[in-house]
Amino acid sequence: MPTTMRALRKLERAAGAALVEVPVPDPREDEVLVRVHGASICGTDLHIYDWNEWADGRIPHVPMTFGHEMAGTVEAVGEEVHHLQPGAFVAAETHIACGHCSTCQTGRAHICENLRILGVDTEGVFAEYVVLPAQNAWVVGEGIDPDAASIMEPFGNAVHAAFGTGGGEDIATNAVAVIGCGPIGMFAVAIARSLGAWKVIAVEPNDYRREKAAEMGADVSIDPFDRDPVEAVLDLTNGTGAEVVLEMSGNARAIDQGTRMLARGGRMSLLGLPDGAVTLDLNDQVIFKEARLQGITGREMFRTWQQTTTLLSTGRVDVSPVITHRFGIDRYEEAFATTASGASGKVILLPGGEGVSQAAGA
Repeated sequence: MPTTMRALRKLERAAGAALVEVPVPDPREDEVLVRVHGASICGTDLHIYDWNEWADGRIPHVPMTFGHEMAGTVEAVGEEVHHLQPGAFVAAETHIACGHCSTCQTGRAHICENLRILGVDTEGVFAEYVVLPAQNAWVVGEGIDPDAASIMEPFGNAVHAAFGTGGGEDIATNAVAVIGCGPIGMFAVAIARSLGAWKVIAVEPNDYRREKAAEMGADVSIDPFDRDPVEAVLDLTNGTGAEVVLEMSGNARAIDQGTRMLARGGRMSLLGLPDGAVTLDLNDQVIFKEARLQGITGREMFRTWQQTTTLLSTGRVDVSPVITHRFGIDRYEEAFATTASGASGKVILLPGGEGVSQAAGA
């Protein structure tokens, strides 16, 4: 076991990051040390890398290693860890819950009152090794590719949004609209298709992402700047609207449009984060429709992980088209630029290797 490792760290409260040599951490009694196979980049990581207003107000301290989406091999376990052994291949649940607040004690640890986030409130995964609470290490199921395992966390966001609290039964045989087809929206398209949706409609202004949504199973991909998405969804559903709307964009106008394209009695899952307040027509588009609007954050611990494992291990959802680029961690600047370009899916950093710039078929 080496004593030092490479880690991508924020050294100051400013844009950028630095790849530096730091000590390999030691796991405490209830933790595991994981050798990182792959760590994917998400929008939160971009905010931290660019050091925008959100990051400046949210990140408690620097220097720190950031990043939170990962999979890797357990190398060592704390003395109180008995359900995991070195050699296990795990993915990280990034919500670190306190275990004793009212939401934790009623089975809703993903909305813990004292929640901490891996790579935001704690040392993160853009490194060769990371320490995790043992309870946050999910053993990856058989048949799941290691790169796919590294994006199980964001894939789980899409699973949670699609299934909602009702188990996803309202998707089968119905119309589903996915608004915003970044990587999580791309995942949501494929999940809706796998759950037996009658029609999957993707709404996305970016040409590259619309094409990816079609590749993932969207029947129709709508450019909201070219065609009114509400009119389009109503036309495609014989005036009924979509029984399920999965809102992934966080765009205020798109959220309003989502309520307008939603069928009466339908469900709208809200995962995208708006920049500010959003105005909705609650009377006609929510109350009189008896619409169900559900906020979505993270993944249910750990029902969503079981659903995620099933979808991936059985091949019902193939996420490989969404994994478009892989980079060795020393090429982090290129990796972040690719992520920000809008012409990529999930970008994976490989701390242990050089990687390749683009996945086949990306």
